Amino acid sequence: MNNPKMDPKKDDLPANLNPANRQALAKAGIHTLEQLANMTQVEVKNIHGIGPNELAILGKAMADRGLSFKPDNPEYKARG
Repeated sequence: MNNPKMDPKKDDLPANLNPANRQALAKAGIHTLEQLANMTQVEVKNIHGIGPNELAILGKAMADRGLSFKPDNPEYKARG
C-alpha cells in the first residue's frame, strides 16, 4: 500500500508523543486522531513501538476531541 506523504499541518497527534512513537504511527499510515478512532486499542497496541503509555496519551487526546477507539469486540452488547 502506498501512503502519500502527509501534510504536517494535518497531523493532529498529541505534541507530547515522542518522535519514535510518532514515526511508528506514520509508518503504519496513521497521522490523525480520526484515523485512530477507526481502530481498536488492540490494533493500535499491535503497532511496533506503541505500548500502554502511548495508548494512554493517544486515548486522552482522542477523548479531548470527543473521539474514542473502536470497541475491541463490536459484537458485544451490554445487557441493561
